[in-house]
Amino acid sequence: MKWNLRSARPLMLVLALFAVLQGCATRNVVSDRLDEQLMLRGNDPVAYQVLDRAMRGDPQIKAQYDGVTYRFISEEHRRLFVAAPHKYVPAYGGFCASGAPYALKANIGAETFKIVNGRLYLFGGPRSRRHWEMDQQKNIELGDWYWEHETKDRPFRPQNWYRYTFRVQHYKTDAELEAEWQRRYGKP
Repeated sequence: MKWNLRSARPLMLVLALFAVLQGCATRNVVSDRLDEQLMLRGNDPVAYQVLDRAMRGDPQIKAQYDGVTYRFISEEHRRLFVAAPHKYVPAYGGFCASGAPYALKANIGAETFKIVNGRLYLFGGPRSRRHWEMDQQKNIELGDWYWEHETKDRPFRPQNWYRYTFRVQHYKTDAELEAEWQRRYGKP
C-alpha cells in the first residue's frame, strides 16, 4: 500500500485527537513524584471540614479512594476519611464549583473553598466563589444536575470545548457575573 499525505490525513487526525484526549481527566487531579492521581493538590480533605482550612497533607499519610490518592495531616484525619470518604470528597470531582452550573470543568487549585451542608466545594479564587454565592442554591442544583447527567464521566477538555461552543441557556461570562455582583453589593 502506497502512503501519501492525502491518504494519511484521516489517520493523522485520529492519532492527534487520541493524543489530546490522553491527558484529559474526569477529575481534577495532579501528579507528583510520589502519586500519579493526587486529589486536592495534596491537601487534607478532612482539614477543610474539621479545621476550616486548606492544609497540605503528609505524603506518608495517605489513602486511596475511587482511584485517586488523598493525603492527610494526621493518622486521625486518615481514619475519619477511611470511615466515611463520601463525607469528605470534593463536589464535582474537585473541579471549580462555579463552572459546574454551566457544565464546565475548570482545573483549579484547592485553596479557595466553601462547605455547604457538609459538602466541600472548590473555587478558582475568591471572585469565582462570591459569584457562585450570589445564587448558591440554584448553582448547587444546576451543578449537581449537569454533573450527574453530562459532565461526570466526560474528560474535561472535550467537555469544555463542547460547552464553550454550545453554551447552556443560562450562561453568564465573568464580566456579566461581576457586573451583577457590583449591582447587588457594590465594590468588594
